[in-house]
Amino acid sequence: MPVEVTWWGHATCTIEDSGVRVLTDPLFVRRLAHLRRRRGELPGPEAAVADVVLVSHLHADHLHPPSLAGLAPGTRLVVPVGAVRAVPGLRLLRSVRGLRITEVAPGDEVRFGGAHGIRVRAVPALHDGRRLPLGTHRSPALGYVVEGEARTYFAGDTGLFEDMARAVGPVDVALLPVGGWGPYLGRGHLDAGRAAQALVRLAPRSAVPVHYGTYWPIGMDGVRPHEFHAPGDEFVRKAGLLAPEVAVHRLFHGERVRPEAAR
Repeated sequence: MPVEVTWWGHATCTIEDSGVRVLTDPLFVRRLAHLRRRRGELPGPEAAVADVVLVSHLHADHLHPPSLAGLAPGTRLVVPVGAVRAVPGLRLLRSVRGLRITEVAPGDEVRFGGAHGIRVRAVPALHDGRRLPLGTHRSPALGYVVEGEARTYFAGDTGLFEDMARAVGPVDVALLPVGGWGPYLGRGHLDAGRAAQALVRLAPRSAVPVHYGTYWPIGMDGVRPHEFHAPGDEFVRKAGLLAPEVAVHRLFHGERVRPEAAR
């Protein structure tokens, strides 16, 4: 299973499979509104090198036009249906930067890299997908399954939902959110415990925790700091109890792993 995964921080990952380089939810800034990057160096230019970019939903820490502006002209960008209407910056990126944008809904599939490349399948997520705080246009939150030599599930932001295993299907590697950017997680999110429960439902061979330990609200360093620092280690511990057959790789920022080779 020659897939390679790099975690750049938050929900930003690179998945390399079948000669295709896939980037998820790129966020390459030190500060976003009230959030500040508190751990991990800001990724260098190599992080923005991608053949395909997947955006899971319209929240500003997942769909960030200034970060997308660093992509090479002609890069393929896959976004939830309705995103171009809801986010004017996407239209500008298409016309000025030449990004090729494809909108998808759950169940849609897109192929990249020819006959020996990859297939990307959009799957549902349990999360509010609107562009906040002014989002009036509805757009679904999505996860994606990247299918090449391996099947890699990037969950985006999601909570547990009843038919998760059926909707996602069989996967080899799961990139699961285990925290957030603030001291409290509401419905529509996975914490370390719920992410471990997701492993039981999905039964992947390997898993990588993401979406934690990177951004934190300014001025809130002393408010439940455990929620910033601990989710990765908690996920490893809880996954070991609930799904011991899954190989869990807790990466440092900028670290990469070949899940099958590391098992």
